[in-house]
Amino acid sequence: MKPALSFQEGPKPLSWQQFPHGDYLRTDIERKMEQWLPRMFGYHMLKLGNLSGELNTSISMIKHQVCVAEPGPHTGVVADIDELPFYEHSIDACILSHCLEYHSDPHHILREAHRTLIPGGYILITGFNPFSLCGLAQMLPFSGQKLPWTGRFFTPARVKDWLNLLGFEIVSDERFIYSSLARGNRLSRFEFWRTFAKQYLKPMGSVYMLVARKRVAPLTPIKPKWHARPQFSPVKGAGLRQTSKQHYKTCDQENNTNCIK
Repeated sequence: MKPALSFQEGPKPLSWQQFPHGDYLRTDIERKMEQWLPRMFGYHMLKLGNLSGELNTSISMIKHQVCVAEPGPHTGVVADIDELPFYEHSIDACILSHCLEYHSDPHHILREAHRTLIPGGYILITGFNPFSLCGLAQMLPFSGQKLPWTGRFFTPARVKDWLNLLGFEIVSDERFIYSSLARGNRLSRFEFWRTFAKQYLKPMGSVYMLVARKRVAPLTPIKPKWHARPQFSPVKGAGLRQTSKQHYKTCDQENNTNCIK
Protein backbone atom coordinates (compact mmCIF):
# COMPACT_ATOMS: atom_id res chain seq x y z
CA MET A 1 0.00 0.00 0.00
CA LYS A 2 1.43 3.35 -1.04
CA PRO A 3 1.68 6.03 1.66
CA ALA A 4 -0.91 8.76 1.50
CA LEU A 5 1.63 11.55 1.96
CA SER A 6 3.57 12.38 -1.21
CA PHE A 7 5.74 15.35 -2.11
CA GLN A 8 5.39 14.76 -5.86
CA GLU A 9 2.32 16.28 -7.45
CA GLY A 10 1.30 15.89 -11.05
CA PRO A 11 -0.91 18.20 -13.10
CA LYS A 12 -4.13 19.15 -11.32
CA PRO A 13 -7.42 19.39 -13.20
CA LEU A 14 -8.87 22.89 -13.15
CA SER A 15 -11.97 22.05 -15.19
CA TRP A 16 -14.05 19.00 -16.10
CA GLN A 17 -13.22 19.61 -19.76
CA GLN A 18 -9.65 18.52 -19.08
CA PHE A 19 -10.90 14.96 -18.46
CA PRO A 20 -11.82 12.63 -21.29
CA HIS A 21 -15.63 12.62 -21.38
CA GLY A 22 -15.54 15.32 -18.70
CA ASP A 23 -19.07 16.59 -19.35
CA TYR A 24 -20.47 13.09 -19.09
CA LEU A 25 -18.53 12.55 -15.86
CA ARG A 26 -19.76 15.81 -14.29
CA THR A 27 -23.39 15.20 -15.33
CA ASP A 28 -23.41 11.70 -13.84
CA ILE A 29 -21.91 12.94 -10.55
CA GLU A 30 -24.53 15.70 -10.34
CA ARG A 31 -27.27 13.13 -10.94
CA LYS A 32 -25.97 10.98 -8.06
CA MET A 33 -25.73 14.01 -5.77
CA GLU A 34 -29.35 15.00 -6.33
CA GLN A 35 -30.62 12.46 -3.80
CA TRP A 36 -28.38 13.84 -1.04
CA LEU A 37 -28.29 17.60 -1.52
CA PRO A 38 -31.89 18.19 -0.34
CA ARG A 39 -31.07 16.36 2.91
CA MET A 40 -28.34 18.80 3.85
CA PHE A 41 -29.61 21.74 5.88
CA GLY A 42 -27.86 24.77 7.29
CA TYR A 43 -26.41 28.11 6.29
CA HIS A 44 -22.99 27.54 4.69
CA MET A 45 -21.64 25.00 2.17
CA LEU A 46 -18.02 24.65 1.09
CA LYS A 47 -16.92 23.36 -2.30
CA LEU A 48 -13.25 22.42 -2.20
CA GLY A 49 -11.38 22.51 -5.49
CA ASN A 50 -12.16 23.87 -8.95
CA LEU A 51 -14.02 20.72 -10.00
CA SER A 52 -16.33 20.96 -6.99
CA GLY A 53 -17.03 24.60 -7.82
CA GLU A 54 -18.33 23.68 -11.28
CA LEU A 55 -20.89 21.20 -9.95
CA ASN A 56 -24.49 22.35 -10.05
CA THR A 57 -25.82 22.24 -6.47
CA SER A 58 -28.72 24.65 -6.87
CA ILE A 59 -31.24 22.13 -5.50
CA SER A 60 -29.52 22.23 -2.11
CA MET A 61 -31.38 23.86 0.78
CA ILE A 62 -28.13 25.61 1.71
CA LYS A 63 -28.09 28.81 -0.32
CA HIS A 64 -24.76 30.30 0.78
CA GLN A 65 -22.20 28.24 -1.15
CA VAL A 66 -18.51 29.14 -1.36
CA CYS A 67 -15.88 27.53 -3.59
CA VAL A 68 -12.36 27.43 -2.13
CA ALA A 69 -9.86 26.76 -4.89
CA GLU A 70 -7.22 28.24 -7.16
CA PRO A 71 -8.24 31.32 -9.18
CA GLY A 72 -11.04 30.45 -11.58
CA PRO A 73 -14.49 31.49 -12.77
CA HIS A 74 -16.28 29.73 -9.90
CA THR A 75 -13.78 30.47 -7.11
CA GLY A 76 -15.11 32.48 -4.20
CA VAL A 77 -12.13 32.24 -1.84
CA VAL A 78 -8.59 31.76 -3.16
CA ALA A 79 -6.83 29.52 -0.64
CA ASP A 80 -5.26 26.10 -0.18
CA ILE A 81 -7.90 23.49 0.52
CA ASP A 82 -5.69 21.92 3.18
CA GLU A 83 -5.47 25.24 5.10
CA LEU A 84 -9.03 26.54 5.21
CA PRO A 85 -9.47 30.14 6.45
CA PHE A 86 -12.65 29.40 8.41
CA TYR A 87 -13.53 29.05 12.06
CA GLU A 88 -14.01 25.70 13.73
CA HIS A 89 -17.57 24.31 13.59
CA SER A 90 -18.77 26.97 11.12
CA ILE A 91 -19.69 24.95 7.98
CA ASP A 92 -22.81 22.80 7.49
CA ALA A 93 -21.78 20.77 4.42
CA CYS A 94 -18.60 20.18 2.43
CA ILE A 95 -18.12 18.79 -1.10
CA LEU A 96 -14.81 17.34 -2.29
CA SER A 97 -15.02 16.19 -5.90
CA HIS A 98 -11.79 14.48 -7.05
CA CYS A 99 -9.61 16.45 -4.63
CA LEU A 100 -7.81 13.72 -2.71
CA GLU A 101 -6.16 12.20 -5.80
CA TYR A 102 -4.34 15.36 -6.87
CA HIS A 103 -2.96 16.73 -3.58
CA SER A 104 0.10 15.69 -1.63
CA ASP A 105 -1.59 15.25 1.77
CA PRO A 106 -5.18 13.95 1.52
CA HIS A 107 -5.21 13.27 5.29
CA HIS A 108 -4.79 16.95 6.03
CA ILE A 109 -7.58 17.93 3.63
CA LEU A 110 -10.00 15.64 5.47
CA ARG A 111 -8.81 16.93 8.85
CA GLU A 112 -9.46 20.51 7.77
CA ALA A 113 -12.91 19.60 6.49
CA HIS A 114 -13.63 17.85 9.79
CA ARG A 115 -12.44 20.89 11.76
CA THR A 116 -14.70 23.34 9.96
CA LEU A 117 -17.82 21.13 9.91
CA ILE A 118 -20.43 21.47 12.62
CA PRO A 119 -21.43 18.33 14.58
CA GLY A 120 -23.87 16.52 12.33
CA GLY A 121 -22.53 18.22 9.19
CA TYR A 122 -22.23 16.32 5.90
CA ILE A 123 -19.20 15.65 3.74
CA LEU A 124 -19.58 14.35 0.16
CA ILE A 125 -16.54 12.90 -1.60
CA THR A 126 -16.12 11.61 -5.16
CA GLY A 127 -13.01 9.98 -6.59
CA PHE A 128 -11.65 7.45 -9.06
CA ASN A 129 -11.75 3.80 -8.07
CA PRO A 130 -8.42 1.99 -8.68
CA PHE A 131 -10.24 -1.36 -8.90
CA SER A 132 -12.07 -0.49 -12.11
CA LEU A 133 -11.47 -0.14 -15.83
CA CYS A 134 -10.32 3.42 -15.26
CA GLY A 135 -7.93 2.25 -12.54
CA LEU A 136 -6.51 -0.48 -14.76
CA ALA A 137 -5.95 2.07 -17.54
CA GLN A 138 -3.57 3.87 -15.17
CA MET A 139 -1.13 0.99 -15.63
CA LEU A 140 -0.96 1.42 -19.43
CA PRO A 141 1.96 3.30 -21.04
CA PHE A 142 -0.25 5.94 -22.67
CA SER A 143 -1.63 7.14 -19.33
CA GLY A 144 1.76 8.60 -18.20
CA GLN A 145 1.15 12.32 -17.72
CA LYS A 146 -2.45 12.45 -18.91
CA LEU A 147 -5.50 13.30 -16.86
CA PRO A 148 -7.15 11.73 -14.95
CA TRP A 149 -4.33 9.19 -14.43
CA THR A 150 -1.78 11.71 -13.14
CA GLY A 151 -3.32 11.45 -9.68
CA ARG A 152 -3.04 8.77 -7.01
CA PHE A 153 -6.20 6.68 -6.91
CA PHE A 154 -7.21 5.61 -3.39
CA THR A 155 -9.63 2.78 -2.78
CA PRO A 156 -13.02 3.71 -1.29
CA ALA A 157 -12.30 1.37 1.63
CA ARG A 158 -9.15 3.32 2.46
CA VAL A 159 -10.92 6.68 2.31
CA LYS A 160 -13.69 5.30 4.54
CA ASP A 161 -11.04 4.18 7.01
CA TRP A 162 -9.66 7.73 7.15
CA LEU A 163 -13.16 9.10 7.72
CA ASN A 164 -13.86 6.61 10.50
CA LEU A 165 -10.66 7.61 12.29
CA LEU A 166 -11.76 11.24 12.23
CA GLY A 167 -15.13 10.36 13.72
CA PHE A 168 -17.34 10.39 10.62
CA GLU A 169 -20.25 8.02 10.16
CA ILE A 170 -20.43 6.59 6.64
CA VAL A 171 -23.96 7.15 5.34
CA SER A 172 -23.59 6.02 1.71
CA ASP A 173 -21.04 4.27 -0.52
CA GLU A 174 -21.89 4.13 -4.21
CA ARG A 175 -20.03 3.21 -7.43
CA PHE A 176 -20.98 4.19 -10.97
CA ILE A 177 -19.66 4.89 -14.52
CA TYR A 178 -18.46 1.50 -15.78
CA SER A 179 -15.97 2.70 -18.39
CA SER A 180 -12.23 3.24 -18.73
CA LEU A 181 -12.89 6.93 -19.59
CA ALA A 182 -10.13 6.83 -22.20
CA ARG A 183 -10.30 9.67 -24.71
CA GLY A 184 -10.66 7.45 -27.78
CA ASN A 185 -13.19 5.20 -26.08
CA ARG A 186 -16.72 5.76 -27.34
CA LEU A 187 -19.13 5.22 -24.49
CA SER A 188 -21.93 4.00 -26.76
CA ARG A 189 -19.86 0.95 -27.75
CA PHE A 190 -19.93 -0.60 -24.29
CA GLU A 191 -23.61 -0.27 -23.46
CA PHE A 192 -23.89 -4.04 -22.95
CA TRP A 193 -20.85 -4.06 -20.64
CA ARG A 194 -22.18 -1.18 -18.56
CA THR A 195 -25.54 -2.86 -18.14
CA PHE A 196 -23.85 -6.12 -17.15
CA ALA A 197 -21.46 -4.41 -14.71
CA LYS A 198 -24.23 -2.40 -13.01
CA GLN A 199 -26.03 -5.63 -12.23
CA TYR A 200 -23.21 -8.03 -11.38
CA LEU A 201 -20.02 -5.98 -10.86
CA LYS A 202 -21.16 -2.99 -8.84
CA PRO A 203 -17.90 -2.57 -6.84
CA MET A 204 -15.98 -2.05 -10.13
CA GLY A 205 -17.46 1.32 -10.94
CA SER A 206 -14.83 3.81 -12.14
CA VAL A 207 -16.12 6.54 -9.83
CA TYR A 208 -17.14 6.26 -6.18
CA MET A 209 -19.19 8.62 -4.09
CA LEU A 210 -19.01 8.61 -0.29
CA VAL A 211 -21.41 10.51 1.94
CA ALA A 212 -20.49 10.79 5.62
CA ARG A 213 -21.72 12.70 8.63
CA LYS A 214 -19.64 14.18 11.42
CA ARG A 215 -20.44 12.63 14.78
CA VAL A 216 -19.30 14.17 18.05
CA ALA A 217 -19.94 12.31 21.30
CA PRO A 218 -21.33 14.72 23.91
CA LEU A 219 -19.42 15.05 27.15
CA THR A 220 -21.47 13.83 30.13
CA PRO A 221 -20.38 15.52 33.36
CA ILE A 222 -19.87 13.07 36.23
CA LYS A 223 -21.06 14.38 39.57
CA PRO A 224 -18.59 13.83 42.42
CA LYS A 225 -19.72 11.56 45.20
CA TRP A 226 -19.88 13.65 48.39
CA HIS A 227 -19.39 11.79 51.69
CA ALA A 228 -20.78 13.16 54.98
CA ARG A 229 -17.98 14.13 57.32
CA PRO A 230 -18.11 12.65 60.85
CA GLN A 231 -19.00 15.20 63.50
CA PHE A 232 -16.07 16.39 65.56
CA SER A 233 -16.68 16.50 69.33
CA PRO A 234 -13.57 17.54 71.29
CA VAL A 235 -13.02 16.31 74.80
CA LYS A 236 -13.21 19.13 77.35
CA GLY A 237 -10.09 19.45 79.50
CA ALA A 238 -12.06 21.13 82.29
CA GLY A 239 -13.92 17.93 83.02
CA LEU A 240 -10.73 16.08 83.86
CA ARG A 241 -9.59 18.91 86.15
CA GLN A 242 -12.94 18.93 87.97
CA THR A 243 -12.73 15.17 88.55
CA SER A 244 -9.29 15.52 90.14
CA LYS A 245 -10.47 18.29 92.54
CA GLN A 246 -13.44 16.25 93.66
CA HIS A 247 -11.15 13.28 94.31
CA TYR A 248 -8.81 15.37 96.54
CA LYS A 249 -11.74 16.86 98.45
CA THR A 250 -13.17 13.42 99.23
CA CYS A 251 -9.82 12.19 100.52
CA ASP A 252 -9.45 15.19 102.87
CA GLN A 253 -12.82 14.59 104.34
CA GLU A 254 -12.04 10.99 105.14
CA ASN A 255 -8.62 12.00 106.64
CA ASN A 256 -6.91 9.50 104.36
CA THR A 257 -3.32 10.63 104.14
CA ASN A 258 -2.48 8.05 101.51
CA CYS A 259 -4.64 9.79 98.88
CA ILE A 260 -2.46 12.96 98.67
CA LYS A 261 1.21 12.54 98.08
